[in-house]
Amino acid sequence: MSMRIDIITVLPELLKSPFEASILKRAIEKGLVEVHLHNLRDYATGNYKQVDDYQFGGGAGMVMMIEPIDKCISELKAQRDYDDVIYMTPDGNTLNQKMANELSLKENLIILCGHYKGVDQRVRDMFVTREISIGDYVLSGGELAAAIVCDAVIRLLPGVLNDETSALTDTFQDNLLAPPVFTRPAEYKGKEVPKILLSGNTPEIEKWREQQSLQRTQERRPDLLE
Repeated sequence: MSMRIDIITVLPELLKSPFEASILKRAIEKGLVEVHLHNLRDYATGNYKQVDDYQFGGGAGMVMMIEPIDKCISELKAQRDYDDVIYMTPDGNTLNQKMANELSLKENLIILCGHYKGVDQRVRDMFVTREISIGDYVLSGGELAAAIVCDAVIRLLPGVLNDETSALTDTFQDNLLAPPVFTRPAEYKGKEVPKILLSGNTPEIEKWREQQSLQRTQERRPDLLE
């Protein structure tokens, strides 16, 4: 079973490159995921293909209109069932590894990229099932945030990574930060790789890694242990 992700945006050109390189490109070429970009202006009316307007009640900033978004989402839903309609917004739930794991089990997702002052609240009330933020800061649009969500989710799909066990040992998978890692040479400018990693004693190496993960988490992200 492959995953399908439909991304609704006013700047599809901003989203193309992440899916044309590296792991995401390989996942698409393997048929493990389909990513489709939908230009919201294709669903707008008028000569200017307007997708935003002034907000009722006054105030600075434009608001994305409900009608083009409704048309786009309704057209997509007429073709298939979607597990979630995700809206990228700074006031959503913060993306974490647990959420990425959960989303990787879905089959069809819509991601709506916000812009300006956001979308008409009725879009959120009528269509959106999940709101996601990538942190407590504001971007000029939701495209880069959507790309981050896609990367975090797609890399977890079976067959995407060459070594599927790699994702299971990532930082945050068990609420711990990953331990330090080393590669050749074993000594560089007086800095040596911990001898335990050269011992070949797998149980002791795993024990060392667990201890290092716990220590690093206590030092850097004690909140994860609460």
